[in-house]
Amino acid sequence: MGVSGSGKSTVGAAIAQRLRVPFADADDFHPPENIAKMASGRPLDDHDRQPWLETLGGWLAQHEHTGAVLSCSALKRSYRDLLHGRARGLRFLHLSGTPEVVEARLAARAGHFMPPSLLRSQFATLEPLAPDEQGTTIGIDQDVDAIVDRFLATVSPTSNLTKESA
Repeated sequence: MGVSGSGKSTVGAAIAQRLRVPFADADDFHPPENIAKMASGRPLDDHDRQPWLETLGGWLAQHEHTGAVLSCSALKRSYRDLLHGRARGLRFLHLSGTPEVVEARLAARAGHFMPPSLLRSQFATLEPLAPDEQGTTIGIDQDVDAIVDRFLATVSPTSNLTKESA
């Protein structure tokens, strides 16, 4: 979980590869209306996100017993609660960075529908993990392997390996 440009897809794919489980990017589940809205510079609201989150919850539920990794913004506690309600073993990885670092990453990224102008709205919406949520917060100021190693060290070998990465 995290704002756009925090490395969710890169880190999520690396975790999935290490665990040898399926990986999905939540961006691929957005309906065309959501993509068009974001591409035009307008942030999504809860109404826009609800059907998308329901779809993501269904994907997680399908993979709950075999394990999977999903990269998803999951900016609000209510979004994470919905996903966790569908996959009880879900663990979150919050990829945390400063607006300046993430903004620089977004500026270097090409071909994504999310314009850098929406980054501030994402930071304003972001609700960091609460102490009672199953998850870990890791700063993005380190390389991907270090982030993956640190996250996997928090996961018990006997736990369900379905995770919401970033």
